[in-house]
Amino acid sequence: MTNTPAHRDWQERIGQASGEITGAARPVLEAPTGLRAVPGAGAVTLTWDPVPGAIGYLVHRDGAPAGQPDVDVPAVPSCRYVDTGHGAAAYAVAAVSAMDAVGPLSPAVHAGPAASAGEVSVHVDARESTRDLPRPWKLMVGSEHLSYLLNTGETGGRPIGDELTEALRIMQDELGVETVRAHGILCDDLGVYKEGNVYDFSGVDAVYDKVVGLGLRPVVELGFMPRDLAADPSKTVFAYEAIISPPKDFEAWSDLVRALVEHLAARYGIHELIDHWAFEVWNEPNLAVFWSGTPEEYFLLYDVTAAAVKNVHPDLRVGGPASAANGWVEELLAHVAESGAALDFLSTHTYGNAPLDWRPALARHGRDIPIWWTEWGPTPTHFHGIGDGPFGAAFLLHGMRSAAGRIGALSHWVASDHFEELGRPPRLFHGGFGLLTVGNLRKPRFHALALAARLGDTELPATSEGDVAGVEAWAARHDDGRIGVLLWNGTLNHSQAAGTPELARTITLTIDGLEDRPRTLTHHRIDHDHSNIEAVWHAMGGGDWPADEQWDALRAANTLDELDPPATVTGTAVTLRFDLPMPGVSFVELSG
Repeated sequence: MTNTPAHRDWQERIGQASGEITGAARPVLEAPTGLRAVPGAGAVTLTWDPVPGAIGYLVHRDGAPAGQPDVDVPAVPSCRYVDTGHGAAAYAVAAVSAMDAVGPLSPAVHAGPAASAGEVSVHVDARESTRDLPRPWKLMVGSEHLSYLLNTGETGGRPIGDELTEALRIMQDELGVETVRAHGILCDDLGVYKEGNVYDFSGVDAVYDKVVGLGLRPVVELGFMPRDLAADPSKTVFAYEAIISPPKDFEAWSDLVRALVEHLAARYGIHELIDHWAFEVWNEPNLAVFWSGTPEEYFLLYDVTAAAVKNVHPDLRVGGPASAANGWVEELLAHVAESGAALDFLSTHTYGNAPLDWRPALARHGRDIPIWWTEWGPTPTHFHGIGDGPFGAAFLLHGMRSAAGRIGALSHWVASDHFEELGRPPRLFHGGFGLLTVGNLRKPRFHALALAARLGDTELPATSEGDVAGVEAWAARHDDGRIGVLLWNGTLNHSQAAGTPELARTITLTIDGLEDRPRTLTHHRIDHDHSNIEAVWHAMGGGDWPADEQWDALRAANTLDELDPPATVTGTAVTLRFDLPMPGVSFVELSG
């Protein structure tokens, strides 16, 4: 599978930029102050003082950036970084104002991990509230290319179109997701365009009718290029040969976009589109693998596309640059300030890390618009594998908690392993990007997001003390009085994805401020031995694809598992003590 022509082509081009770009002006930032390094069991926790204007911070270990090999943007968004698995080092940190603008390093501090076992105390006050709970996963999820909904073929003996449809229904019903973003709505498999401005949107209708019928709406990624409109139709990407060329006629492209949007408005209603849909201009044009034109041609494409969308109705939303690894954000902001093109949301992508904070850049450009991360996940690498187990669950919660309240959408890429960028899945657990496997088994990542969705709407203060390292907590209250506390223990270090004993922590969780009445306490767990369908499959002997009876056994075992049986508790405070491995997730809920 990993030696297919599509995969070889991808590997050759994925690191190439689509051209030199003139950088926008960047502010000069000071070096961070107050760098502190706290040793813990298996970890060193770094904190520092914030730098005004920074979108993130780049940590250095022994003179080199401290990011992992499979992280496309090593900078972190906040003033905290946990280094695991590397021993003693000299640490320094620099503020980042744009992807190519890193300030001076702070004075270095030296530290190494401690040898003692980690103890963490977590306190939740049920009487207080911090804010309405932000849900950055709710606006959007990714789904590769949506024409797959119409596919009548099979992967691993499973029906592609039917299972992808069911996967999207699960996203809406169980996670509350509102929109889906996907590649290729203008690809030739849907036959939208023929030479001479001949349009046929019947294929688009078939796709979007299915999406709308599920209670979702599309975020319309406008791409790729129809063959008859491409300046160079030989420039393609993916196994399905999506054309990445600029148009040979920008006016004809504008006419196509306007005709598509007019058609959608007539079919679904203009106010439906205004209120619930959005239009994104292309996908990752800063990479040569996705855009064979120049940066200048992309910005022209952006201007022409935005004008065509707004020509249908000025209140329709359009945005970009939908770039890889935070690229071209400053450049697009500077460009539209000069060209006057509309920009209703800012979109970019990152993998392997929490998303950066682009609000200072928007403020510098005098804009107050939503920031949408229209692709995000634990790894940018196809068939990597780390996302199939509990490492992905802890990573997902770390990213969502970081994004909460500062990002309009953190869109997980993708919903389903029914996905064919570099070819169809070769086996059940192949390192696919999906929250769900082929067969719609729920991976630990899905369970983690389902637990986050299970939190109430009123966020509660949760404070942690002790050898915290990678332990985080998120708590909330429902209107009916139920209280949920999510705790997880993770790391960004992919080499420790299978687990590291020295990073395990003993948690003492106290929830106080309760009314004195009997309540039911439940404790659900995601780790190697709980809520981990990949481990179940390996225990069954593994292999490429399950036989019929094995599918039945996997579905029966595909549960969100309890660590302990439910218990009845009373009093105004509840204290619970338990071990939390790394990687691991616990969800403690009080009801009644």
